Amino acid sequence: MLEKTERTVAANKYLDVLREITDSGQEVSLTISGNSMMPFLIHGRDQILFRKLEKDPVKGDMVFFQREGGRYIMHRIYRVAPEGYYIVGDAQCEIEGPVKREQIFAIVTAACRKGKWIKKGSFWWEFFARVWIHMIPVRHPVMRLYAIIMRKDKKEQG
Repeated sequence: MLEKTERTVAANKYLDVLREITDSGQEVSLTISGNSMMPFLIHGRDQILFRKLEKDPVKGDMVFFQREGGRYIMHRIYRVAPEGYYIVGDAQCEIEGPVKREQIFAIVTAACRKGKWIKKGSFWWEFFARVWIHMIPVRHPVMRLYAIIMRKDKKEQG
């Protein structure tokens, strides 16, 4: 009988393979690594489903792209401009770009947040895509308040 073994591998080590799988038309799941998409997605807790980009992404979409240096990043489209896409993580205040269309290879289609799968149209998906995206100037104070609330909640629980 085979034993199930679970291992954690850095995403950049196998994203080339996942990219090949999405290029073939399949959808891929991935556990979130890193904190740039907090508070929507939490490192090690949440997962995403993504697939090959079939049409041009729009503001609010979460996309995978490859930076010029080769690193893979999953962030949200902040603005679409003639020179490319401007992209930002939900925990970030600095907008990156322009990112060329050729650098973007996948779009996030669903997220497993706190154990529940959600898609475009759900409250939290739309909140981060339509409201949070405009709150860049106040993100740091809001994130500090969120951290205080979470610490207090953890203390009360245990």
